[in-house]
Amino acid sequence: MPSLIEVAGPAAPMLTPNINTDAIAPLYRPATAGSPRPFTQTDEERAKNLFAGLRYDLADDELPDFVLNRPPFRSAKFILALDNFACGSSRESAVWYLYAFGIRCVVAPSFGEIFFDNCFKNGLLPLVLDAATIRELAAEAATGADFTLDVRRATLTAPSGRTIEFTLSDFRREALLTGADEIAMTQRREAAIAAHQERQRRERPWVLRESAK
Repeated sequence: MPSLIEVAGPAAPMLTPNINTDAIAPLYRPATAGSPRPFTQTDEERAKNLFAGLRYDLADDELPDFVLNRPPFRSAKFILALDNFACGSSRESAVWYLYAFGIRCVVAPSFGEIFFDNCFKNGLLPLVLDAATIRELAAEAATGADFTLDVRRATLTAPSGRTIEFTLSDFRREALLTGADEIAMTQRREAAIAAHQERQRRERPWVLRESAK
């Protein structure tokens, strides 16, 4: 998967709770309702279809009032949202659509659990902050000025220079910084796993049964 180390760009305010995965990655655009598009889409198609039901009218023309259709946020790297972002279905395509558009971090007070896990598997950070802080950041985001995310330092810096620190588990942080999935990260620990097994054989020989020869 792609790594996420540092990114800077506008933050699109979408201060609506309960934005679900069907809205993020819809199966069709308004003009083709009832005709689901194939799952074999290119990144360009995914980017174009992100939030399609909210971005386009019934002729598939852009709605100028939707935040991602406005010039400062066409290149957004962040989304500022409210509670329960990406609730609903388990479709991993919700993360793929966001990533294809260029979003690298979604900030919300809470997330759908499956979406939250899928983000770390696809190089996107779901950052949990309280609603009051998010509303303050949204006021700064209105101009389209850049926010900066630094995963190494675990900081989010607003256009005003305000820096917000956050915490990540070592496992999640390593996954983002290196772009490694769970299997690759486990393989990197083969020496430590082997040492642990050897220790168990000495101290608790009944735990590990030798394979039959």
